[in-house]
Amino acid sequence: QGQLVESGGGLVHPGGSLRLSCAASEGTLEHYAIGWFRQVPGKEREGVSCIDSVLGGGRTYYSDSAKARFNISRDLTKNTVYLQMSSLKPEDTAVYSCASSATPQLISWCTGSYHLTHYWGQGTQVTVSS
Repeated sequence: QGQLVESGGGLVHPGGSLRLSCAASEGTLEHYAIGWFRQVPGKEREGVSCIDSVLGGGRTYYSDSAKARFNISRDLTKNTVYLQMSSLKPEDTAVYSCASSATPQLISWCTGSYHLTHYWGQGTQVTVSS
């Protein structure tokens, strides 16, 4: 239970939408929380949204910038977590990475306790520009 592979990034106009996918190894979503994080060169990593493991109850967390615009979901049959992003803004431009964690401290992990991360994906670029 480890590998995470992101896909779905790209170039989108302001106001547009993108759906990012995080494909995990079988069994990962049952035991690990999955989070989406983003980073811009020269800035700190930011937790965007996280979802708890199946065994943890599936709680979700959204950053203030993601609330009302982004939605995290998962498909257990595909071992995949999605981040649906709508009403995108130029300030959403970043490398988006998904990660897993076995911690029950979902919000702590998602808001900066990155030492709790089990595995990081390689990241996918999202560019919002006209």
